[in-house]
Amino acid sequence: MPGADRPLPLRRLLVVGLLPAFAAACTTTGSMQMAEQPEPMSPQLAYYSDLYSEIDDNGTIIPAVDVAKFDRKYLRQVVDYPTNERVGTIIVDPYNRFLYLVMEGGQAMRYGVGVAKAGLEYEGDATIGRKARWPYWRPTPAMIAREPDRYGKLADGMEGGLTNPLGSRALYLYRNGEDTLYRLHGTNEQWSIGKSVSSGCIRMLNQDIMDLYNRVPTGSRVVVLGPNDARPAV
Repeated sequence: MPGADRPLPLRRLLVVGLLPAFAAACTTTGSMQMAEQPEPMSPQLAYYSDLYSEIDDNGTIIPAVDVAKFDRKYLRQVVDYPTNERVGTIIVDPYNRFLYLVMEGGQAMRYGVGVAKAGLEYEGDATIGRKARWPYWRPTPAMIAREPDRYGKLADGMEGGLTNPLGSRALYLYRNGEDTLYRLHGTNEQWSIGKSVSSGCIRMLNQDIMDLYNRVPTGSRVVVLGPNDARPAV
């Protein structure tokens, strides 16, 4: 064919010579290691991860809980809990950092809680006199006197929200029609569950107080255990 013996231009020779090396750089070979895959999540961890996932509460986003960082006994679960209290009763065990909602068949829904000094100052019976979503909060005079730099500027109170110490929900305990000032409430400090904390009463993860809030009506019986009645986790 005419021009069949014509030599290729130098530019074309360079491109042709580079093609094999360029192609090799864009491909993988059997000897190359694949990227390390993450460890599969256990079924139990996957269950809790879903249970404590992010919640959109009418436009307020409640962050997910990193359940891998928690002692599993403080995560919401059904446990054996024989008691003479009727179904629907809330039993608070501040000394072992648990709250129980009595269920049928000798079982209870157990939640982990954080407990402050105020949470150890009440013992006995009460009823849920009021329930609140994203509750308003005001520090007590004792809190202001103890930590004036922290609480003095909040003496007039604080609207509900993610930064509010009462969290997403609150249950207010009454006795003989009067407010005991004892609260079951959420928290924006997830790390505090299962621990002694500086302030508040009985704090729960926001996901947990919302679950409890939906399960119990106003007027429900609450029993706060003393140190002699507390039960360690089984």
